[in-house]
Amino acid sequence: MDATMRVAGTAVVLRDGADGLEVLLLRRPATGSFPGAWVFPGGRVDPDDEREGGGEEGAALRAAVRETREEAGIGIRDLVTLSRWVPPAETPVRFRTWFFLARESGERLRPNPGEIEEAVWMTPARAFERHATGELTLFPPTWVTLHALREHPTVNDAWAAVSAVARYETRMQRLERGTRALWAGDEEHPDEPGAPGARHRLTMSDLPWVYERD
Repeated sequence: MDATMRVAGTAVVLRDGADGLEVLLLRRPATGSFPGAWVFPGGRVDPDDEREGGGEEGAALRAAVRETREEAGIGIRDLVTLSRWVPPAETPVRFRTWFFLARESGERLRPNPGEIEEAVWMTPARAFERHATGELTLFPPTWVTLHALREHPTVNDAWAAVSAVARYETRMQRLERGTRALWAGDEEHPDEPGAPGARHRLTMSDLPWVYERD
C-alpha cells in the first residue's frame, strides 16, 4: 500500500423513500474538485480525524461523518465499510478513498453554500436515467456504487448484502472513442489480470455506460 497517498472518506447515505431505497447525492460547483459532478458526501482525512486511533479506515470513517455534516448539514449513523478505491496512477492528486454505507438521521438537508450547489435524495434507478441522458455527471466510483445499490429495494436489504470490503485498484485504458476503467480480475488489467475473457470493467465511450463483471 502506498503510504504517501492521501486518504479520504465517503458516506453513501441511504434512506427508505416512497419509491424504494434512496441515496443522498450532492452536486459540486462547476469549479474545483469533481467540477459539476454528482457525488456522495465526503472528503480528505484531517489531522483531527487521525488522533482518535483506529488506523486509516477509522480516520476515513470519521472524515466521512464530519464531511457529511459540513456539506449536507446532517448527521449519519450505523456506518459500515463498503469499499476502498485507489485512483489511476495518472490522476494528478491521488486519494485512497474508503466508502461507507450510512443511515440518515432524519434531519433536513442543508447544503453548504459555495461548496455544494444542490443536495437531493434520489433512487439509484433515477440517477442512472438522468446519467444516461447526459443530465447528470458521475465519476466511476459513484457510478459503480449506484449500480450495486439498484439491486436493493430497502436500506435493510443493502445492509444485509454487505460482506467483505470490495477493493478497486483502477487502471484506465484509452479507447478509439472514450475510456475504459479496469479492475482486478479483468483479462486486460495490467497488474492483476484474470483468465482470458474475464471481465471487470466500465466502458465509458457512449451513454449509457456499460459495466461488465463476471
